[in-house]
Amino acid sequence: MVASDRISAFDHVLPAAIPFKGQVLNQVATKFLKATEDIVPNWLIDTPDPNVAVGHRCDPIMLEMVIRGYLTGHAWRLYNAGERIICGVSMPDGMKEHDKFPEPIITPATKAEEGHDEDISREEIIAQGIVDESTFDQLAACTRALFERGTEIAAEKGLILVDTKYEFGMRNGTLNLMDEIHTPDSSRYFYAEGYEERQLKDEPQKQLSKEFVREWLMEHNFMGKDGQTMPEIPSDFVELVTTRYVELYEKVTGNSFERASQEDIADRIFNNVEAFLEARNS
Repeated sequence: MVASDRISAFDHVLPAAIPFKGQVLNQVATKFLKATEDIVPNWLIDTPDPNVAVGHRCDPIMLEMVIRGYLTGHAWRLYNAGERIICGVSMPDGMKEHDKFPEPIITPATKAEEGHDEDISREEIIAQGIVDESTFDQLAACTRALFERGTEIAAEKGLILVDTKYEFGMRNGTLNLMDEIHTPDSSRYFYAEGYEERQLKDEPQKQLSKEFVREWLMEHNFMGKDGQTMPEIPSDFVELVTTRYVELYEKVTGNSFERASQEDIADRIFNNVEAFLEARNS
């Protein structure tokens, strides 16, 4: 799997690539896959290139297991519109944006092959035969355990893991964690320092995630709806997005980000993968 520098929001790919984004995603995901393999087996075998992960082929379960520790993003937009139930899960009255839930809630979404992913409840998942009750409960237990581990690791780095999603598949009859985890594309982070003060003052939270890209698009009248046109992405905003991604990498890993060469990227990837395969097959 090659992690590219493209970026999407509202199920649309933005016209401008974000330099080093793919490298950040791949390397953050690698860190967390290795840090959680005692919880559930995962697909990863190795990362022979900064943008490449080699892994086991799994039969995907067509769900995104979204878990939310805070009332933010999509959940807040529904809440602010008057909704108090999401995916069959009740949300308490009297909450403000970015407030912490009494305990994390799981709000699954269908994994659509085309079009938008859709919120779905546990009962609907079982009724539609996407998975049976036992498998869903296993997915939910793994989701909570992974989120707890991610929360602990983030806290050590002065961050709050706000919400995230996990994708799973089956391999030889065993549940496996797939795809990226705890990256800025699949997750949202707040800075822990000053969180309480900002909430008390009703100030925006300082966050590291892709949400600010969505917010920029909304400010420019785009949410992926019919009739809306994707705005042009200025170069200074592209640079800002790269800076945010690199900042998250360094914050969450504690390591300095080493930018891979941007010259002849396709050749670099091909040569690194070919060397890996030759060594593995020798």
